[in-house]
Amino acid sequence: MTTRGDLRRPAPAPNERLRVLLVEDDPGDAFLVQELLTEAGAQVDLEVATDMASARVRIDSVHCVLLDLGLPDTTGLGGLQQVLQVNQNVAVCVLTGLHDEHLGMEAVAQGAQDYLVKGQVDGVLLSRALRYAVERKRADDNARRLREVELQQAESSRLERGLLPKPVLREGGPSVRPLYRPGRHRALLGGDFFDVVQTSPDIVHVLIGDVCGHGVDEAPLGVALRVAWRALILAGVPDSAVLPSLEEVLVVERRSEELFATVATVTIDLAARTASMRLAGHPPPLVITGSAVRQCEVKPGLVLGVLPGIDRPATQVQLDEEWALLMYTDGLIEGWATPAGGDRLGVEGVCEILSGHSEAWAQVAPELPAWLVSEVEERNGGALADDVAVVLISPAGVSR
Repeated sequence: MTTRGDLRRPAPAPNERLRVLLVEDDPGDAFLVQELLTEAGAQVDLEVATDMASARVRIDSVHCVLLDLGLPDTTGLGGLQQVLQVNQNVAVCVLTGLHDEHLGMEAVAQGAQDYLVKGQVDGVLLSRALRYAVERKRADDNARRLREVELQQAESSRLERGLLPKPVLREGGPSVRPLYRPGRHRALLGGDFFDVVQTSPDIVHVLIGDVCGHGVDEAPLGVALRVAWRALILAGVPDSAVLPSLEEVLVVERRSEELFATVATVTIDLAARTASMRLAGHPPPLVITGSAVRQCEVKPGLVLGVLPGIDRPATQVQLDEEWALLMYTDGLIEGWATPAGGDRLGVEGVCEILSGHSEAWAQVAPELPAWLVSEVEERNGGALADDVAVVLISPAGVSR
C-alpha cells in the first residue's frame, strides 16, 4: 500500500538546488537564516511558514524541513512528531536555543537528522547541515528498504521451505533421497514438485511433476498439485482416478489455459517388487540394478491440462532383487551434452553418466541425486537453467 510519505520529492542531485521549508514564527530569526544562506551562496530555495498549521500543507513539496521547536501552535518535540506524521520520509533539521540543546539531541533520537543551536552557526555550516540532513535521510531510507526486503525474503524462504514435501514413510520403509533445485535466482521453490507416501508396509506411492515455466506463478500451482495428490493417495482413491483428479485441480487453479503440467506417478509393491507407472507427458523413470541403468518402457500419456479426461494407461514394471528407481524432471535432461552446446543431454545422456561412473556413484550412493546433478552441470558447462527435481528410491537396506 502506498502512503503519503511514499509520494515525497526525490532527493536532489549534488548540484541541484535544495528546497527547504523553514518553520519559524520569529521574523528576525527567519530573516537571519535567509541572509546566512544568501551570503554563503547556498544552492537553497527557502520557504517560510510561521506556524505548524501552514507548514503541514507544504511539507510534501520540499526536501528538508528546518524546524524551530518553539512555535505558537506547538512546543517541544510536538512539532517534529507532526512533521513526521505528514511525511515520515522528509529530512528534518531542528533549531534550538542555547539552553535547549538537550531537546535537539532528543529530536535526533526521535527521527530528526540533525539539530542546530541558534546563534552558533554561519551560512556555510547551515547550508552544509541542510544538505547533510537530506543525504542522511536518504541513506536511512535506503537502509530501511534494504532491511524490509531482507525480512520479506527471509519470510518467503521460510514459507517456501514449509511448502517443500516431507515424505510420509513408515518405520523400516524404503530409502528416499530427494534433491530440489529451482531455476529462479535465489528461490527455494519452482514449478517442479514431488512427493512420496507409504500407505502400507508394502505399498509406496511416488509423484514427480513439472508445471511449465519456473516463475512465481508456477510454484504455487505445483504445490497445489502435490498437496492434492497426497490427499488423494491418503484417501485411498484408485490409481486410475488420481491423474484425472489432478487434471481437474490444474484446470481450476491455473491462471491461463496455456499452463499445463507433466506428471509421473509410480506405485511400488515392495514385497512383489513391481511398479505400476503412469506418465502424463513426463520422461520415464530409470531403474538402477548393480552397475546397469535402464530406462523404463512406459506407455506415454498426454500432459495434464490439454485434453482433460483423457486416459493415461498404467505400465507394470518388474524390479530386480536389488533395485533403485530414479525419477526426475526434464530440467535434468534438457542441459547440453557438452559445454560447447550442440545436442541436448537427454535421457540417454543421464544413463550414460550413471553407467560410465558406476564405481563413483556406488561410493556416493547417499548423495547420488546431488552427484548426478553436478555431473550434468559439468557437461552443460554451468548451472542448469530450468528447475530440477530428482528422487531416488530404493528398498530399505539397499546401499544406494
